[in-house]
Amino acid sequence: MVSRNENYDVDILDMGMEGEGIAKINGYTLFVKGALTGEKANVKVMKANKDYGFAKLVKIKERSSMREEPECIYFEKCGGCDLQHMSYEAQLNHKKNIVHNTIKKALGHEIEVNDTIGMGIPYHYRNKVQYPVANGKMGFYRNRSHDIIESKECIIQNEIADHLAHDVFDVLTKLKISSYNEETGKGCLRHIIVRIGIYTGERMLILVTNDDIKEKEMLVNELTKACPSITTIIQNINQANSNVILGEKCVTLYGEGCIYDKLGDFKFKISPLSFYQVNPVQTELLYSIAIDNAQLTGNETVFDLYSGIGTISIFTSAKAKKVYGVEVVKPAVEDAKLNAELNEVKNVEFIVGEAEKEIPKMYKEGITADVVFIDPPRKGCGLELLETIKEMKPKRVVYISCNVATLARDLKYLEDNGFIIENIQPVDMFPQTKHSEVVTSLKLK
Repeated sequence: MVSRNENYDVDILDMGMEGEGIAKINGYTLFVKGALTGEKANVKVMKANKDYGFAKLVKIKERSSMREEPECIYFEKCGGCDLQHMSYEAQLNHKKNIVHNTIKKALGHEIEVNDTIGMGIPYHYRNKVQYPVANGKMGFYRNRSHDIIESKECIIQNEIADHLAHDVFDVLTKLKISSYNEETGKGCLRHIIVRIGIYTGERMLILVTNDDIKEKEMLVNELTKACPSITTIIQNINQANSNVILGEKCVTLYGEGCIYDKLGDFKFKISPLSFYQVNPVQTELLYSIAIDNAQLTGNETVFDLYSGIGTISIFTSAKAKKVYGVEVVKPAVEDAKLNAELNEVKNVEFIVGEAEKEIPKMYKEGITADVVFIDPPRKGCGLELLETIKEMKPKRVVYISCNVATLARDLKYLEDNGFIIENIQPVDMFPQTKHSEVVTSLKLK
């Protein structure tokens, strides 16, 4: 029997979805954060459930060839990156294995998965910087907590945006803008967010606050004087006692209230609440793979579900007859319509609403698709949507997923209901982290 607070010598046999090592002691499973496959280690059990437990890595007795020294000095404390202690090649292989094993288990049969496509330089790729602020400090949350670790840099964030966030915090500190206290619910500043157009160089500053900011004009003057590269400043008000970073209300304090960036040949407007992929370099690749897998001839009607600000819809428009984009977030749909105008795209129509409700309604009205693109949030697709796709029988479905567990669940449904999986392509959108993005193409039997 494995006991809490006891030390054990173990062999690390595999790795889990969270990037943790997996060991066995007489059939009992232990998850060991920071351990790698093939290592021998001494671990201390921190939590022991009936069938599995969690252990802390105490000492590596035999080191894996995959192990590397993390580039980031905050790696062991910060909860942002999970895989920096692995070589990049090993990270890509690990992500492929997770995709393969998860989908194989859900389908109940063997499945082929392509090698994960990585980045040439897997650092400083994030075009969106988010720093929590509390008790006079700005930095990262300690792993599995809301304790803030003050930091000066992050190796996966865009360097310009990262430096700008720190400069902004210095200005706000000098102006004595109070920071939020989770325990009391008092204080003003909750988060500093910077979004940057990688190709345009435009920079958006979002100040997430618990209440209104006094002397806004003076604040804007001080910020733009100290940080003249800022394109626009937005105050986002979030008074909820939750982990959700952004509230629903935005107030533009300076500039247009949005920035623009390019993907491929197209230009896109990005608003504070809009979803926009954080790794634009890999996003172009991801969309190219998705559109190639759709095998469009120019005569198809296409549904783009969970369409956001219209990126996939607009990319697809040049190769399709008609595209319908469906998105539940109204400001994102407004941006999508403007983006279609901005790029002179005439054959795209955007609809506000839940895909699970709008697609069944459209199908009943006789509007059907030859090809369906699905790019859902982490929870995957609702059953109503999958049932409608089953009845509609599009020739192809291209599913882009950021959560392999819900992807596997939805692929099982589609495979059981008339579709054949043709291609599964992981793309590393989030180097150094446990997260994977996967493009899966299916065709009608």
